[in-house]
Amino acid sequence: MGIHKEQVKKFYRVLWDAHDNDQIPSVLHEDFAFRGSLGQEKRGHAGFAEYVDMVHDALGEYRCIIEELVSESNKVFAKMKFTGIHKGEFLGYSPTQQRVSWNSCALFTFRGDKVANLWVLGDLASLQKQLQENRT
Repeated sequence: MGIHKEQVKKFYRVLWDAHDNDQIPSVLHEDFAFRGSLGQEKRGHAGFAEYVDMVHDALGEYRCIIEELVSESNKVFAKMKFTGIHKGEFLGYSPTQQRVSWNSCALFTFRGDKVANLWVLGDLASLQKQLQENRT
């Protein structure tokens, strides 16, 4: 089970924080299915890379802060916070250059030592409130 938690840490540290799409095959199963905190669903490595690129285009200095990881069998639950500087079009809002942060949780399901399925739920109400407040 330790390898699963390490893969989740790598998922956030390398794929998200470092924005290293070349490492996607080392973490994600080839049949990877993803439902992101922003409501989009993607399949496969290319689909996930598009999602990561979209978030990084909208949010500079983007970081995922892991607050808690719980592992059982082939699943890991993560509680985290996402944060970044609103530098590009995001959820229909023009850039404000202001920092936004929102809480989230994710359920990772593994096939072997790679993530096969990921379901993420984020506090979009809080995020949208910040985006609205920052534009004035």
